[in-house]
Amino acid sequence: MGSVSEFVQNMDWWGLIALLLTAVAALLCITVHELCHGLAAYRLGDPTAKNAGRLTLNPLRHLDFLGLIMMLVVKVGWAKPVPIDMRNFRNPKRGMALTALAGPASNFLISLVSVGICSAIFHFAVVSKVSLLLLSFFANLALLGTGMGLFNLIPISPLDGSKVLLSLLPDRACYTVLRYERFVMGALIVLTLLGVFQRPLSFLMVHVLNAFCTVTGMPLVNLLWALDVTEILRML
Repeated sequence: MGSVSEFVQNMDWWGLIALLLTAVAALLCITVHELCHGLAAYRLGDPTAKNAGRLTLNPLRHLDFLGLIMMLVVKVGWAKPVPIDMRNFRNPKRGMALTALAGPASNFLISLVSVGICSAIFHFAVVSKVSLLLLSFFANLALLGTGMGLFNLIPISPLDGSKVLLSLLPDRACYTVLRYERFVMGALIVLTLLGVFQRPLSFLMVHVLNAFCTVTGMPLVNLLWALDVTEILRML
């Protein structure tokens, strides 16, 4: 019993709560991202995602554990790809590009709305444990949404940006790249872990968040301060 009591006393509960809040924000970004892929494909004539049960807000249907871990560690990641059959589109290349763009677009929309909520909390809410926790949660949701949106626009297969690029290539080249995209995924993971994308993505993320702050009236410096969930929790 003594060892259990000592473990509980030494446990970094604030850090654990911060991790849970960030994980919830990451799951929300991932779920909406993949759901919007499926909805866009369905509206364009492809029922593959619907038939696979992917038109759902259940995060477990979309979760890729490695992609989630990457979001928690390096703030960028991915989900389990929604199945798409571009042959069902009236215009396959156009349909593929629009379906691919739907995911990052949803992330940027989540980020903008989250910054707007942060602005409302910052300007109008009474300072309290609840308001500070909400501020921190939505600030992290804005960061993760922006990071996921930008990361997925990189034109490297199988990220969404590659689908847009492929829509501009001849059919033969397009199908050849799609055939080998699973092998490129391994290289993409290695490059991400090595931090190859970290500096350019961080630069773009700050500028996108700054633009959202300008639109919503949220001071960027306060938004960035609110990202440190652990610091805020220790203040409560």
